[in-house]
Amino acid sequence: MKYIVLGLGHFGRSLAVHLTELGHEVIGADKSLIIVEQLKDKVTHTVCLDTTDREAVSSLPLKDCHAVIIAIGEDEGASLLTVALMKQLKVKRIIGRIVSDLQKTVLEAMEIAEYIMPEEEAAERLAMRLDNIDIVDSFKVSEKYSIIETKVPSKYVGMTLREANLTNLFKVIVMTTLKITEVKDSIKKKEIKEASGIATSETLLEEGDILVLFGELSNINKLIQKGE
Repeated sequence: MKYIVLGLGHFGRSLAVHLTELGHEVIGADKSLIIVEQLKDKVTHTVCLDTTDREAVSSLPLKDCHAVIIAIGEDEGASLLTVALMKQLKVKRIIGRIVSDLQKTVLEAMEIAEYIMPEEEAAERLAMRLDNIDIVDSFKVSEKYSIIETKVPSKYVGMTLREANLTNLFKVIVMTTLKITEVKDSIKKKEIKEASGIATSETLLEEGDILVLFGELSNINKLIQKGE
């Protein structure tokens, strides 16, 4: 797929580099020539331009890309102007970055359905991990539902999902299990998570595995507490 990332600050550059590493074609744009030069070997294409300049952004292949992500965070005015330009140029999929409630209100008024709040989401995920040591990671799907990675509670180690009966007992869905393997490169050790595939009733819960759960956070917490 082809993506355009406008704004290559900390968030934008990380997104552009990761998308490139995943095999996508990425055009990263920023008004700082220094940043553009730093990323030219890490992102498919980089270009130095002012994202609020209609003539400049019109030179980008906007109609051919699958999405344009406005990743500007420091300058809310520039971010909103860039979003407005993308709307005027009829970009089919616009994803905006939000750093304030006011910015969110303006994006909604412009009928931008997709937006991200990276700082708030990262803080929320960290708070959840600090609040419960057994939660490895989390992703909020909606106000009510979340996807949570948590260690297999000791009570259920050695059971199949049918035997554990987690869906009926706690109203949660086990999407998959993850196995953690440690890999050592020339610099340091790192852990790699590998999914076992879509969970079935015969999926075995082993010590050290991670459960990927979908459900209400209160129900997931009940499972964790009762499984200790």
